Amino acid sequence: MEQLSLFDQNEDLGAPLASRLRPRTLEEFVGQKHLLGEGKMLRQLIEKDQLSSMIFWGPPGVGKTTLARIIARRTRADFIDFSAVTSGIREIRQVMEQAESSRKMGMRTVVFVDEIHRFNKAQQDAFLPFVEKGSILLIGATTENPSFEINAALLSRCRVFVLKELSETEITELLRHALTSPRGYGNQRIRVTEQQLAAIAAFSNGDARTALNTLEMAVLNGEMTAEEIRVTDAVMEQCITRKSLLYDKNGEEHYNLISALHKSMRNSDPDAAVY
Repeated sequence: MEQLSLFDQNEDLGAPLASRLRPRTLEEFVGQKHLLGEGKMLRQLIEKDQLSSMIFWGPPGVGKTTLARIIARRTRADFIDFSAVTSGIREIRQVMEQAESSRKMGMRTVVFVDEIHRFNKAQQDAFLPFVEKGSILLIGATTENPSFEINAALLSRCRVFVLKELSETEITELLRHALTSPRGYGNQRIRVTEQQLAAIAAFSNGDARTALNTLEMAVLNGEMTAEEIRVTDAVMEQCITRKSLLYDKNGEEHYNLISALHKSMRNSDPDAAVY
């Protein structure tokens, strides 16, 4: 559980590239134009600070946690960052008591729960009465279909926003920004070709974190001279040798892959079916 002030400090220079480059404003955010473009609903809610309880649903690396942190910087409410991985019923009750006290003093509390699908039914139920009476505004982030993983009573009180994979064009834009930003490699001379950036974008499967981690690995293993670091094709080939498919044993992607297999077989495409 973190208060906003903990991640509003200066970035750790030793942090991974993806962490250093985390967008801080809507203007820096890449992708999700269907939600954050000019005049779109979510952008207006954030800009007007008229938030309601919501769920961000999307694959890894598309900006769910980043959006929550942008909201944290813009809202006039108390903001609590809460992890479903490390927190239990006791921690939830402590946060709810704090939020209830704030509500009686006229203050709103926004609670962000990362990996909300990891909470069991009892833990999710602990939020319900406080969401109902407005003690908190809940923002949950999940990679799993909320209809499968979140209690119907809680889900009915939240607006679901679906975040999409980033396009290769958006990933390439992000990589170029990493090479020029002072928070990335802007203070170093990195030689990397457009073809290499395109290869990373294709490899990343729409995941910004994967793309930035791959770029960082390529730079760290590049040929270093007094003037520059050059990313070679040989290094790049090692960094992108194997692409991982998104898969979950019992959730949405399990059925998506079954559907893809069936369609490939019906289309008499053996290569696609084996893949």
